Parts: sequence; structure tokens; C-alpha cells
Amino acid sequence: MSGLFGATSTTDEVLAGVDLKGKRVLVTGVSAGLGVETARVLAAHGAQVTGTARDLAKARAATEVVRADAANGGSLEIVELDLASLASVRACADALIADGRPFDVVIANAGVMAAPFGRTADGFETQFGTNHLGHFVLVNRIAPLVKSGGRVVIVASSGHRMAPFSLDDLNFESKSYEPWAAYAQSKTANILFAVELDRRLKEGGIRATALHPGGIQTELGRHLDPGMIEGMMAQINTALAAEGKPSFQWKTIPQGAATSVWAGFVAPTDAVGGRYCENCHVSEVTDAEISPISEGVRSYALDPETARALWAKSEDMVGERF
Repeated sequence: MSGLFGATSTTDEVLAGVDLKGKRVLVTGVSAGLGVETARVLAAHGAQVTGTARDLAKARAATEVVRADAANGGSLEIVELDLASLASVRACADALIADGRPFDVVIANAGVMAAPFGRTADGFETQFGTNHLGHFVLVNRIAPLVKSGGRVVIVASSGHRMAPFSLDDLNFESKSYEPWAAYAQSKTANILFAVELDRRLKEGGIRATALHPGGIQTELGRHLDPGMIEGMMAQINTALAAEGKPSFQWKTIPQGAATSVWAGFVAPTDAVGGRYCENCHVSEVTDAEISPISEGVRSYALDPETARALWAKSEDMVGERF
């Protein structure tokens, strides 16, 4: 079943014939883009979706399509969560634990990309604090709610390949800040988190995986200069033309969200646990020089020792043991 899908598969194609009635799913970041589409297709197939958003009014407006498409018992509720504030993360987790209803799948979808230098409410570099540490605390705190047989799906990025990963100076306190290097660091951390989370939870029947959704034009790119993107695309297309390949095509949002629902509900559990997926399949490990749009995950992003070290470092940073 998993081999039927690829880079152009959509969420509706991936979940065709899949009945999610009675399933509960948590999706972070349902105020735009991939989060809204992920919530829509899950609710349309009968899942009860809890979505998180920093701006509740924006999320309610953006998710009208989710409620309109909900069928077969599917539904959506939205809860407040600001991943850039650990107080908000802990309040959200506490409320979910108090509610007590279990989840079949958790999809850590929310994030920021190539943001200007800044700090979260707790003093962490914005991208690392939001993309990794916020989800690190949230997922660990609500882990008791995930059913045996459940999955945690963490949306990472091929951007992890843009810079090597180091546990030194994660907050850019001594090295100069570069937005893409900070993004790469946060996305590598997402993958490493999935690796160690999978190791810790699989004995209880829960698996974790990370993925790259593909190149999609969403609000995630709000910090990017349009001219820079055009220049990058021109370079890529020149290289592709030299290889006799067609020009790069952006994925649609339904294509971009497809790997999230594939990894959460369609892929074989043992195939994706502790792995990195893209284009609706498990990606190959490569440390060779490859183009920005080629498939492949760096070995450092799946290294179990680095994953354990990052976990310990993350616990120290947030002041909490899991």
C-alpha cells in the first residue's frame, strides 16, 4: 500500500478508502497551510481532530473548510498553544492531560522558518526554541495520552542539510546568527528528537517518525525575500536543465501534507519508526553532495548517540526531565 504513493500524491489520494472514525489526532499549527489541510483531510475521513494555534481567531477563520468537510463523525476543536512560550506549552499540555481523552496520532506540524534573530519568551533562539524545544516539552508531557499502537509524526525538513549540526551554542550566543543555519539546526533537532522518542516509546507500542513535506509555498516563507527565492529557483532550474531534467515544481498544499498523513496512518509502523520520510516513503541516508531538491537525509540527523545527547541537552535547557 505504501509504495503506491510519491511526490505528487495528495492527502485525499493517500487516505482514499481509509476510515478514521473514532480516531483522535492532535495537529499543531492549524491556522494556515499544511496544518489546516492535514486537519481537513483527517476530519473528512472521520477523525476527531484537536488543533493548536497561537492566534485562535485566525485559526477559527482558517479552519472553516475543516468543519465544512468533516464527515463520518469527524470534528475539529482548537486549543491555544504558543510554542515560543514554555508557559503556554505547559498550560496546553496540562489542559489536555486533565481532559484525559487519548490520542491515536500526534502530528507536530507547527514551526517557523528563516526568521530574523530573536528570542522566545524563555530566552531561546526563536527557531530552535519554537521548532524543537516547544514540541519537545509538549510531546513529552502528553506522551501518556498516546495510545499503544499510536504514532508521533514530526514535520522536519530537507533544510536540515543546509548546515552541520552541533550541540554547541544552540542559542547563537557566541557565533554570528544566520537564519538558514538556525533553521537547519532546528530541523535536524526535529529529526533527532523523533529518533530518541521512538527508542524510548516503542516498547510501549508507540512509534515516532520525522519527515520532509516538500517545497511548498505557504505562510512559512513569510520572512523570505521574494528575489532571493527567485534567484535560488533559477539556479536550481539551470542545474536541472543541464542534467536534462524538467524544471522544479512547487508542491501544492495537499501534496505537501500528504507525507504527514501517510506517515501517521498508512505507512507500515516498523518501516517509519525512528526514520525520516519524504514523498510518501522512507528516505535514504546520504552524505554525498546533492542538490537542494534531491531526496536524502544526512546520517548526523539519525545518529542515535547525538539524539540521546540532544535529549539530555534539551532537558537541561527547559529544566524538566522526561
